[in-house]
Order: sequence, then structure tokens, then C-alpha cells
Amino acid sequence: MEQYGAKIIPEDMQLQDWGVTYDELEPYYDKFEKTCGVSGKAGNLNGQKIDGGNVFEGARKNEYPNPPLIQSQAGAMFEKAARNLGYHPFPAPAANSSRPYTNPDGVSLGQCMYCGFCERFGCEANAKGSPHVTVMPLAAKNPNFELRTHAAVQKVLLDSTGKKAIGVVYIDARGREFIQPADLVVLSAFALGNVALLLWSGIGKPYDPVTNSGVVGRNYAYQASSGATAFFDEKTYFNNFMGAGALGTNIDDFNGGSYDFAKMGFIGGGGIGASTSGGRPIQGRPVPPGTPRWGLEWKQATAKHYLHTASISNQGSNMAHRGNYLDLDPTYRDIYGRPLMRMTFDYLDNEQKLMKSLADVCAKIGKEMGAVRVDPRSNPIPYSIVPYQSTHNTGGAIMGTDPRTSVLNRYCQVWDVPNVFVTGACAFPQNAGKNPTGTVGALAYWIADALKEKYLKNPGALVKA
Repeated sequence: MEQYGAKIIPEDMQLQDWGVTYDELEPYYDKFEKTCGVSGKAGNLNGQKIDGGNVFEGARKNEYPNPPLIQSQAGAMFEKAARNLGYHPFPAPAANSSRPYTNPDGVSLGQCMYCGFCERFGCEANAKGSPHVTVMPLAAKNPNFELRTHAAVQKVLLDSTGKKAIGVVYIDARGREFIQPADLVVLSAFALGNVALLLWSGIGKPYDPVTNSGVVGRNYAYQASSGATAFFDEKTYFNNFMGAGALGTNIDDFNGGSYDFAKMGFIGGGGIGASTSGGRPIQGRPVPPGTPRWGLEWKQATAKHYLHTASISNQGSNMAHRGNYLDLDPTYRDIYGRPLMRMTFDYLDNEQKLMKSLADVCAKIGKEMGAVRVDPRSNPIPYSIVPYQSTHNTGGAIMGTDPRTSVLNRYCQVWDVPNVFVTGACAFPQNAGKNPTGTVGALAYWIADALKEKYLKNPGALVKA
């Protein structure tokens, strides 16, 4: 906030630094992209801005390993409209290989077929940079590696001091409980799962929003997404049933530090784009607001609009707030008797303004594309978990420079238990206007490097508290 001053920050907003810089992580972003065969176009190579790429991105040392995916009709129309409005469109980076590709580890990926069954399914062409294609086969060749499937870790075991992990307890597919001794534990579950494991294990002080003390569960954030649905005449075809998981054309003119968000009355921003991930007919039924949700009129509207509708979306950032957090529920328990993890969250004034403002930008682009009708949309306010919005949960076990406000140090090592490391988006102090996957991958390689080059050579705290 050096540019705007501290007064811009609402009293309940808990902004803090990561403890690691982009320049430090850049080589690890590059490694992750090459491992996964990411397709894209650089917009900032060694400080040189390149039209056609994302000119707002941080300086990269290398081009993406694969050229961009083939642009969809929606993406082409979005690009033209964005340029007409003075914005800077670029192809969305995608972990879908645009051509046959062999990564630096010798793993071969196939070419994306734009089948439309991608982001929630396995890939029959092995064109996605999924772990079972890129990482697991290599790990399986290591004699020290053992994969135990259908196992659920219950908690991390600590010694009598509570400062050292000695193993984990897990249950197998038959419900049998086992203890696995360990000198080093890496939590690599989903973001919410990592936070739950820390809480169940008694690692770190649980966060209390009333006293604003404790760390585990602090700074939970989601994404403040919005957008617009653009309906076109029957001469304009999009064929949304074709697509890939991250196929799209984006702009970052309204993301993070790309523009003066203070003039808009909020902190943050979002990446805006037209994506074509695959309009599966049961899931994708774009109809105008007010259309009945069932019956003949609904069927007729579905048939009329299915091929002639485009979605313009804002993937908005979400700043951490004091009252948005994760903790253990005092009443409800899972099948193993453990307290369920509870999420307390809502979109506050900052995020509500962000969603509305960027939905208006999306609608403006939709109109420039030539839509006959454009309907802005937003995530539900007050927040509801019921309609699917995103799986981009972040925070709860955040990294930082101060153990009073973070669970992890800059190497994602637990301050209180140095032989426990934590990966994933739970380490993010706040959620950016981007898909978190690239940063999750970069952090994973950053952690692995720290383990190999620092911790294993001299086990202990890598950063003094």
C-alpha cells in the first residue's frame, strides 16, 4: 500500500506480505510451467513488454514452453472488443498442451483435442499437466517412494514438547488405524484439508477473531467473482460444447496493481476474460434472467440460446478480513469423531464494490462484442456456498515474516513445529485476481528446494522467529 497510504485499508482488513518476493519465485514458476507443458504467450520478457501477451505480468526470463491454444470464437470476439476499448487482451495461460510436448523430465504429453470434457475430468489425450501424468510416474521410479491409496490421515503426532512431529495417524480403506513414524512431515492436502489437519493436530494457536490473536484459520479468503452473460442473435455461433479447461482470452487492465483501484472505491481487482471450457448440455444452459427454471418455456429458451451465448467473467481478488476465518465446529463431528472444520465468511463492502464494478466492465465488453442483450451477474450476496462458484479457497495457514500473524515462515515451514512443512493455497495471505494454481506449483518447488538445499543438510528452523 506504499502507493496509496494506510488510510485506504479498512479497519477490519488484514493485509500482509508473503515473506517471499516474485523475483525469488520466478524460476519456480518457470519450472512448474515447463513440467506441466503450459501453453501461453509471454507479455514481459526480461522487462520488455510484448503486445499479444500479458503486458501487466511480472518480468519473465523465458517464453511459455508451448504456444497458446487455438482461440475460440468467443475469445476472438472478446479480443477485438477489448482492443476497441483500449484494453490489452492476451491468451490465457493453460496447462493444456497445444502440441505434442516432452517436458524436461522426459514425460510426454499429447495435444489438446478441445473435447469440452477437461476441467472436471481426466484427459484421454494426456494433454493436461495433471500429477498422474507429469509427477507420479517419476516418483514411482524412486525406491524410497511408496503410494498408499484410500488412506485418510487423521492427525500429525507430536512429541512431549509439542515442538516436534514424530509421525502421523492414518486410517486405511478397511477402517484400520495405523501410525506412520516420520522425521519430516509435509502437509499437501487441499487448502482446507491442511488447515483442518493443523487444528486437529494441535499445531499452532487457533485464530480468535474476537481478540484477533492466534494464527491457524486466520485470513481465509475466497474469490470475489462476477461477470456478464452476453446473448447474441441466431447468426452468431459459439459452439461452446468445444473447449479446454483454461481456453480463453483475458485482460489484466483491471487486476491488482494494473490500474488505480482507489478511484473505484475498493482495494484489489480481477482478471477479466471470455473462456470456453466446454458447454456440457446438462451443466451449461444459459438463459436470460426471468426464464422459468423448468417446463416448455425453459426448454425453448435453452434451445434458442445454447449456441449463441458467451460468458465474460471477472475472477476477482478477495482481501483477508478479520471476521473471515476457519475454525473447528463446537457441535458437529465427522465419521471419525473429529470436529468438523467450520467456515465463517461473507463478502464485505470492499468485495461487493469490486464485484459490481468489474461486472459493469464485463457488460461493457459484451456490448462491444455485439450482444443483443447483456446481463451482469455476481456471486451471491450475502455469500452462499450452495451455487458452485469456484474451488479457489486460500488462507488459513498463511506464510509471512511474523509468527504472531502467520503459521508458516517464508519457506512454508511451521514456526512452532520446524519439521512440518505445508504446501498449497492455504499459505496465501490474501487471494489474488487469478487462478491460484501457478503460485501453488511455484511454492511447491520453492519448498522442495528449501528442503533439499537447506533443511536436510541442517534440520531445524530455517528462519529465526
